[in-house]
Amino acid sequence: MLTKRVLLLCCLILPAISSASNDDHEAAKKLKEAGQIVPLEQLLLDVRTRHSGRVLEVELETKRDQHVYEIEMVDDNGKVREYFYDAANGHLLWEEDEDGEKSK
Repeated sequence: MLTKRVLLLCCLILPAISSASNDDHEAAKKLKEAGQIVPLEQLLLDVRTRHSGRVLEVELETKRDQHVYEIEMVDDNGKVREYFYDAANGHLLWEEDEDGEKSK
């Protein structure tokens, strides 16, 4: 019985998550087309010159009326770093390691 409830819950939640993801993508696309943010590809090129590894997650957030890209990477040794970019001009704001230590 519990399995059926979990399955039902997943069926109800997954479409909402997918829809939110599509909405975020469309919002980012509109901001890029309006010239309000730089293309993500530009920032991925920059972050790869700073850190080898693979991208785990990318988020575009709005903090205090500023669009910020958060790019999370993991290296071959499993070390995770996050890079925070000003989405309007592509400048690195700061980076953070998995222990929460910030640097620029």
